[in-house]
Amino acid sequence: MSPVRAFKRVLRSSTGALPGKSWLAAGVVTIAALLSTAAAATDFGSQGGPEPANIGEIADVLRADAYDLELLISFGTSKGGSAGHIALAIRDQAPGDDLVYSANFYADRDSKHAAGHYTDDLMVAIPKLEYLFRTVSSVAPTASFGLDFGEIYKRSVIGVRVYGVPASDKTALAAYFRRINDDFHRQARNTEYHRGEIRYDYLRLNCAKTIGAAFRYGAGYKDLEVTSARVLSGRRVVAAATANVPTEMAMKLVREWGARGYGMDVVLYKKYGGSTYVDPLEEEKVAFKDLPNRFPSVLSLDFRREQGAYKDFDNLFAMYLLYNLGRYSVRVNEQTLRLEIEKEKEPMTYAEAAALADRNARSDSRNFRRGILFRPLGTRIGETPDNTHLYDYSARDAEGRKAAQ
Repeated sequence: MSPVRAFKRVLRSSTGALPGKSWLAAGVVTIAALLSTAAAATDFGSQGGPEPANIGEIADVLRADAYDLELLISFGTSKGGSAGHIALAIRDQAPGDDLVYSANFYADRDSKHAAGHYTDDLMVAIPKLEYLFRTVSSVAPTASFGLDFGEIYKRSVIGVRVYGVPASDKTALAAYFRRINDDFHRQARNTEYHRGEIRYDYLRLNCAKTIGAAFRYGAGYKDLEVTSARVLSGRRVVAAATANVPTEMAMKLVREWGARGYGMDVVLYKKYGGSTYVDPLEEEKVAFKDLPNRFPSVLSLDFRREQGAYKDFDNLFAMYLLYNLGRYSVRVNEQTLRLEIEKEKEPMTYAEAAALADRNARSDSRNFRRGILFRPLGTRIGETPDNTHLYDYSARDAEGRKAAQ
């Protein structure tokens, strides 16, 4: 039944007769508007669909802060064993925007990825607003929605913004990412950052290793540990315990920046929970809204635990530290479909944030091991299942700041 015919039936049942044409026309317009709004909400958060109308406005607010780099840590979307993703945004390398360098999961020269996936570069360069919020890619039609662009429709992203980075470091980082791409294009082997062919490998040459390599060999972070997963007995068996993991690499870099005296704060870009988009290239057909949205785990016993069940010190420390450094929480308002800064607070200094996170994580992990009921001392970034709230304005914040001093 058409909407107009249904509308007539409702009117007839309530009044016994149809009203005049002008009143009916107004009703039809109302129904059309409602259907249009419903359709827009359904398509919103899908590849090629509508985007928040105020992306530029929110970008202007965030870019008013004079950060130089932003380390982007993406949540995991699988049940158990979810390491997430890590990428680096360098300020002002795109017109009016930052440029994100992100390792391409599909640049592994596997024949099954040759069709339907973007495989031209190992390090994909993407404008940051596109990486986070856009539903159409400027890179290629085959770029992956939810991975190369439109990340927030699939998962939350934590941005660690870094202040005071020398311009020479930013130039060197960008040049090193281009060098990795050059090595990939010419199928180079056995470079200073990787043994074997230069192509993506989930354990041996992944997102964490490429970002770490750019800092160690490009920007001169000589003390930054970038590991190499071992191949055992010449077989395709990798000791995963020696692989680089996104959250662990992020914590190493945060420590390096703290030692250099750089300022830091954190933005949480929250997952939009209403995307009905299903990736047609994935074997398991699951709408983005139904995918897990897990803080990316370090390699520990937590790696197989579900979201919200982390008990390991390293995961708790990372979540508490990033919360303590938090400044903004950005989300899509599900009624207006516009971006908004949901919460804002003053971040701690790195020394304060790390000291408090360490103390609380040690206490909480110890109590978890004991199996007792207790109130955790630390606050986890993005810990609530629906990602509705980030910052807890309670006496605990004030008490924690005093304790860290």
